[in-house]
Amino acid sequence: MKIDKVFILSFVAPIMILISTIGLIFRKDSKKSFYLPIGFMGILLILEKDVSRKLNRRNIFKKIKSYQKNK
Repeated sequence: MKIDKVFILSFVAPIMILISTIGLIFRKDSKKSFYLPIGFMGILLILEKDVSRKLNRRNIFKKIKSYQKNK
């Protein structure tokens, strides 16, 4: 059985946020700054995916509307 790459990559951002949270909670004060960029990148990946999904849906909806007007 083949596993799709997109399916595996969809877990990367939540795992990054989880690693960042665990690192911020359990590490000493001097090492906590190392985990902040990981968490920010995870959050940005999720937000970017959400924005691109909304834009793609809007573009598809506009195309559907234009086809309906032409008929």
